[in-house]
Amino acid sequence: MIKIIPIMLAVLYGLAMYRFSVWRTGRELDEKSTVLADPKLVAMSKQMAKALEIPRINVHIYEIEPVNGLAAPDGRIFITRGFYNKFRSGEVSAEELASVIAHELGHVALGHSRRRMIDFSGQNAMRAALGMVLSRFIPGIGSWIANMLTSLLAAKLSRSDEFEADAYAAALLTKAGIGIAPQISLFKKLDALTKSGGGRPPAWLLTHPHTEDRIAALTSMQVKWDR
Repeated sequence: MIKIIPIMLAVLYGLAMYRFSVWRTGRELDEKSTVLADPKLVAMSKQMAKALEIPRINVHIYEIEPVNGLAAPDGRIFITRGFYNKFRSGEVSAEELASVIAHELGHVALGHSRRRMIDFSGQNAMRAALGMVLSRFIPGIGSWIANMLTSLLAAKLSRSDEFEADAYAAALLTKAGIGIAPQISLFKKLDALTKSGGGRPPAWLLTHPHTEDRIAALTSMQVKWDR
């Protein structure tokens, strides 16, 4: 019984972290976001909502500067102020930003957003439990090994989610009459937009797949659908 107490404590810690993460994320998004009101982007959202046969898509502007999009566990879609500013300056088209919304919708529809919150807490529990066990056999570096293993597992799961969300977005954009082209053209700009050029770590260490791999997957999909 005494031997499993550390593991039980780690699991309880993971559950507590999950609850806290959901609460903290929801609170921050509520405090730092406003409903998207741009006419062009609202029109695009309505176009996709019609294709999905739903009343509307809840899209919000998240008031932070990094260029990104995200999906909350409650189904809301967020475009950062930094990304929206790229659209306002003409660096990103309405169709390209619509592809971001479609991608984040994919995370919601496929259950990635909610699962990621659960995965986050689970990874913390696994990291704590594994660190306790390894530290007994490998003092000094057991915790480091536990961190590395859980980080690699999280990155692999995240990359798989990104490919799935890309495929969902491609199907939705095609059905909505927008097409895959804006999705591909945005990916070609992505490194410059996010300032993530050279010096990147290997693809297997990234939480997102390489842009080139995502473009190749979409191009292959488009060729197959055009036959």
